[in-house]
Parts: sequence; structure tokens; C-alpha cells
Amino acid sequence: MTELIVIIMTGALINNVVLSQFLGICSFLGVSNKIKTSASLGGAVIFVLTIASAVANLLYTYILDPLGLEYLQTIVFILVIAALVQIVEMFLKKTSPGVYQALGIFLPLITTNCAVLGVALNNVTDGYNFIQSVAAGLGTALGYTIAIVLLATIRERIETSDIPGPLKGAPIVLFCAALMGIAFYGFGSLG
Repeated sequence: MTELIVIIMTGALINNVVLSQFLGICSFLGVSNKIKTSASLGGAVIFVLTIASAVANLLYTYILDPLGLEYLQTIVFILVIAALVQIVEMFLKKTSPGVYQALGIFLPLITTNCAVLGVALNNVTDGYNFIQSVAAGLGTALGYTIAIVLLATIRERIETSDIPGPLKGAPIVLFCAALMGIAFYGFGSLG
């Protein structure tokens, strides 16, 4: 049990997919304007990444590896991720049209989000079993959600702040993201 907690905490804080591995930056910067939208995308990423990690592990362990088809892992994992994103997209369109509209193009972009694919590939590379893969997927997704919601919180506060002209817009957002990365770097001493 302790090992799973360490895997989750490592994925969420120490090796945060956005702030230390720099994966998933597109949606991180593009959707982090509002807390609600960021939290919704984070929830979608938690679902997709956790389930994708589980399914990718099963496919690799019981089909790709035994049949010597390891070279197909990237294609297979992308197909699994795409199918899961379609399920999330249909669910949000039916249950939360406002959130669906707010996420816009970034929801289907989860399919090509390198963070989601990266975790599935890392789980295979690290030799994780099924439970460890699910824990790594969950931890990474939680880390992504923490990072994007924190940035959205900062961006909402910045909107009402007096920012010098040259720093308005993207420069201040990138500066804040860099400071968040430095702060999360401090979690490395926990590992």
C-alpha cells in the first residue's frame, strides 16, 4: 500500500507532468483561464489517464508483449486514449453543455496530449504491474489537475491586478507557470 501512495505522490507532486516533465503544456496554458473550466478538464484527464493506464497495461501485458508486437504500443495506446476521450466528450455534451463549450478544442486534444500517452509508455518502460500502472496514471492526472487549477486561480487573480503593460497576457502567465515549476521542484526533496 505504501508503494502505491509513493507512486501517486511522485506522479502528482515530485514528477508533475506539466511542471517538471513539461508534457501537456498546450491545454495547461490554453484552458487555465477559469477555475471551473480547468477543474472540468482536470476531471476529464483524471478519468482518461487512469482508465487509459489500466487498459494500456492489460493490452501490453496480455496481447502486445506475448505476441511480440511491442512495436505497436504507441499506436494501440493512442487508439485507447482516443476511444476514452470520445466517451468523455459524449458524456459532457449530454450532461454539461456549458462545460463542453468552454473546453472547446482542448477536450478532443486530450487524445493527442503527450502527457496521457507519456504515462502509458512510461508505465511499460518502468515495468509497472496493473495496480502500479493505475496508481501512476491517477497520480499523474491528479498532478495535472492540481497544476492547471492552481494556474487558473492565479490567472483569475491576475485579471484584477495592475500588471505592467509589457507583462500582460502570455508573459505573466508563463512567468507564473515558471514560478509554479520552481515551487514544485521543492517537492523533489521528498522523494
